[in-house]
Amino acid sequence: QVQLVESGGGSVQAGGSLRLSCAASGFSHDSNYRLYCMGWFRQTPGKGREAVAVINRFDNAKYTDSVKGRFTITRDNDKNTLYLEMNDLKPEDSGIYYCAADGTRHGICYTLMRETDFGAWGQGTQVSVSS
Repeated sequence: QVQLVESGGGSVQAGGSLRLSCAASGFSHDSNYRLYCMGWFRQTPGKGREAVAVINRFDNAKYTDSVKGRFTITRDNDKNTLYLEMNDLKPEDSGIYYCAADGTRHGICYTLMRETDFGAWGQGTQVSVSS
């Protein structure tokens, strides 16, 4: 069973930067991290989780429009770790950020996937941006 643990959240002022990490473990003998589509989601009060960025096994990434040019999703397949570099943060970026993994597509995904597409989730890390 895949387990995901996020870290790196915190409080920053607008214009600041944060780097989120997601350590993945629990892969079975016949699957590995490289074959997973990985994503970052954000949840704000009163809203469901929205996809922020998704990356496939070829390191192709998709972003929601509001973070394009400011956020970068990357993955280190040797360390089984996913990252989200967030620059020029805005108050509307505040929320709980979740790491998610999907192993049903063998890592082949080219769209900003939905919450229901992912079967494994981390516990979330809080990001707070003040104006």
